[in-house]
Amino acid sequence: QVQLVESGGGLVQAGGSLRLSCTASGSILGFRTMAWHRQAPGKQRELVASISSGGNTNYAGSVKGRFTISRDNAKNTVSVYLQMNSLEPDDTAVYYCRAEVLFQGDHWGQGTQVTVSS
Repeated sequence: QVQLVESGGGLVQAGGSLRLSCTASGSILGFRTMAWHRQAPGKQRELVASISSGGNTNYAGSVKGRFTISRDNAKNTVSVYLQMNSLEPDDTAVYYCRAEVLFQGDHWGQGTQVTVSS
């Protein structure tokens, strides 16, 4: 049973930083691409950043240069992090972790709220 547990959200002032964490476990088939998505009120969920099993990263244009995604791989478990710097009010959203599992497709975390005050 694949499980994703997220942490690290909260309230921060504009210009501040937060670090999100997500630990995925329960797959003996391995975790491929890991990603962070976000959904603001009244908006569609969007990709923020992704990282492949080989460490290749991809960022949304709005966060490039401010956010950094990274991952730590262990046997049957992977942790993915999102370091968010220079936060802006437009970054306010629920942030979701996604794990691509070999032969199983995508699994999602429960979401963590990030609120940036101006």
